[in-house]
Amino acid sequence: MKATGIVRRIDDLGRIVIPKEIRRTMHIREGDPLEIYTDREGEVIFKKYSPIGELTEFASRYAETLHKTCGLAVAICDRDAVVACSGIPRKEYTDRPLSSELEDAMERRALYTAQSGDPVPLIDGGSYSVNCMMPIITEGDITGCVASLTPKDGERQAVGEMETKLIQTAAGFLGKQLEN
Repeated sequence: MKATGIVRRIDDLGRIVIPKEIRRTMHIREGDPLEIYTDREGEVIFKKYSPIGELTEFASRYAETLHKTCGLAVAICDRDAVVACSGIPRKEYTDRPLSSELEDAMERRALYTAQSGDPVPLIDGGSYSVNCMMPIITEGDITGCVASLTPKDGERQAVGEMETKLIQTAAGFLGKQLEN
């Protein structure tokens, strides 16, 4: 485990402040869920909790189905990384951090469709950009997104109504699954 050299005290309510530097490095935002557990050496470990991570197998099947039935390259992401994908190289994209542009688009809490401007990359340095994206909202919180993708160097196609409806439906359905 990496030592940070930062010491914090627990207050009378059992709270501890996670230093800003660590929150920034680990992309921990206000309201993010953290999993807390201990190991055999008595260390207390905080780990970012990804509700969508609990649905990884289900999300993978959903992405595969969208790809096979509609021909869409699809990525299903939590707030920080690609959780499942189909139609793009899995090893190249799964568990890779999202681009800051995609994170910003998710924060808008609305359907995003690619326009003629700069493309929004799925991940930094990746060869695919987002064609259509809908955030997954669970109990009022953004928990991730579903995105259809297009090759960066390929010819951009207009986003059709069917594509937007499929992406919105997938995001809505996954959001409801997380609420149950």
